[in-house]
Amino acid sequence: MGGDEGNRTPDLRLDHRGDPLFSCHGSSCRSHPRRMTHTVGTIARVAASRTREGGHGMSADLSDRTDFDNATRGLIARLEPGVIRAGDGRVVYDADAYTAATTGECPDTVHPSLWRQSQLTAIQGFFEVTDGIFQLRGIELSNMTLVEGDQGVIVIDPAVSAEVAAAGLALYRAHRGDRPVTAVIFTHSHIDHFGGVLGVVDADTDVPIVAPAGFLEHAVSENVYAGGAMLRRGVYHTGMGLPVAATGTLGVGLGPGTSTGSVGLIAPSVDITRTGQQETLDGIRIDFQITPGTEAPSEMNFHFPDKRALCLAENVTHNLHNILTLRGAEVRDARNWSRYISEAIDLFADRTDVAFASHHWPTWGAGEVVTLMTEQRDLYAYLHDQTLRLMNQGLVGSEIAEQMEMPPALEAAWHTHGYYGSVSHNVKAIYQRYLGWYDGNPAHLWQHPPEAAASRYVQIIGGLDATVARAQEFADAGDLRFAAELASHAVFADASHRAARDLLADVLTRLGFGSECATWRNNFLTGALELHEPVAGAKVSSAGMAGALTITQLFDSLAIRIDGKRAWDVTASIRWYFTDTDETYRMDLSNGVLTHHPTTRSGTADLVVTLTRTQLLAMLAGQTPDEVQFDGDPTTLATIVGLTDAPDPSFAIVTP
Repeated sequence: MGGDEGNRTPDLRLDHRGDPLFSCHGSSCRSHPRRMTHTVGTIARVAASRTREGGHGMSADLSDRTDFDNATRGLIARLEPGVIRAGDGRVVYDADAYTAATTGECPDTVHPSLWRQSQLTAIQGFFEVTDGIFQLRGIELSNMTLVEGDQGVIVIDPAVSAEVAAAGLALYRAHRGDRPVTAVIFTHSHIDHFGGVLGVVDADTDVPIVAPAGFLEHAVSENVYAGGAMLRRGVYHTGMGLPVAATGTLGVGLGPGTSTGSVGLIAPSVDITRTGQQETLDGIRIDFQITPGTEAPSEMNFHFPDKRALCLAENVTHNLHNILTLRGAEVRDARNWSRYISEAIDLFADRTDVAFASHHWPTWGAGEVVTLMTEQRDLYAYLHDQTLRLMNQGLVGSEIAEQMEMPPALEAAWHTHGYYGSVSHNVKAIYQRYLGWYDGNPAHLWQHPPEAAASRYVQIIGGLDATVARAQEFADAGDLRFAAELASHAVFADASHRAARDLLADVLTRLGFGSECATWRNNFLTGALELHEPVAGAKVSSAGMAGALTITQLFDSLAIRIDGKRAWDVTASIRWYFTDTDETYRMDLSNGVLTHHPTTRSGTADLVVTLTRTQLLAMLAGQTPDEVQFDGDPTTLATIVGLTDAPDPSFAIVTP
């Protein structure tokens, strides 16, 4: 695998808990080609014990090429070149980089199982799934599916960015003709399944926009209300600040990296509210199954009876998914997730010859589809039930994660491996769903925040230099988990301590190189990068979604930016009248909180604003639209806006 024995990187692999599975070869190993000089040591005993405990090691068959055959089946054309640019020439996605980075034999800096998965997700192009159904895969984190109807084409999940969706549609049309888009379906409320919609239709389109009930509420809740924090954490989750390389990011396991183009949103015009609902779009019959609280709070599967094809959204993919993503989200319900897969088997399996999803490659053959769905069903049910069993025996989440042993039959299937989620953090998420963050130990009820705790740990260890030295000892012994914890305390006690930062970066790099889970790898390596490089911040913005927000959601977006302490002693009121919808809203600022509600009462207010929703959008964007009428104290709105602050897109994570 290249390099002499004294300079080679470690063959260090981590199981689902983050523990090493295989020891380093040679007496001197480096995990970072520039910085790592510390010996990992022999940890074969740990490797053997973790393998017995059910960590996802190499229990599946590397010689099985079925997934590669399916991932290339039906290829019509690759995107050539695989680089997608914005109108100003900026690269928003580079599929060629993932192809180049995953070519050849597995290097020592990547877990062999993750290398295999990354090779699969890097396969890109325009594919035929079955008669009249096509997919664009590998040109974005998610798939864009196209279903030919009587007059045009139905687009399912138009990617993250408008630029990618437009490039995918252009590739489709180059081979299938210039068919108009006659409907758009959003399978669920995550941004990589609707963000590129303006690349396939105009904002004022009159074609049906179909989505599961609750879609808009949850799309806004995740991508706008908590959007700043999620986008920043998403830098770690996706590794978007890392180079695409065997020493950097190789994607997220669920797919290659995400694009960084223009994000938009169109509110649905057709809601799917019940299982069994059938819609006909452009002559195509579709049977729907709603699956709320599974992979997303608002999600659905659907079946094409005349094509014997099943879309499984993101509920059944070729990896263990997240019960709680590392970027942050609502905790998902593993029990219901499993049950909805069971229901899908019952509803559709005997009428299905091919199943496809919003990520990864399709599965062909009725028996193969049932096997995939059954194993995925059992995967989530097992994690749920065993976590609850151990929880009721008094174990806390971290203890359950250490003890969780997966069934051998599931271990042997590639699609159950934790490339995107992991057994470790999924178990902790299930615990959190039922019992919350507090583990019941009063000593953990009121712990110091990170910087305060760090200074105390460093003090009792004997100072910064002593803390770094002890962390180094654990790193040399192969206990990278505790080495990272000690080194992190040193960094949070004094972020300017160079040796502490270097050691923590080294340890995080070693952990990243050994991770089977791509999102763990990205988190570890991004943390290491940010200990040495300036923080880049998120490259994707949810600002383009504003046009689809309701008035209530727009006002909520303003309310969560009020600096409560500065607003403690300020009172203000506004009555908003919207001429285009004939709606009135009352807004009050008091006790540091901005509240609002629709009303039919006139009442008195400091300011009355008469406008349209479009004009409100312009005002919230900092513009001064004409013909807005202000009656009352003209300084009221400026006072409220002046009490807001802006999200920090580059807030510190790995440093204080």
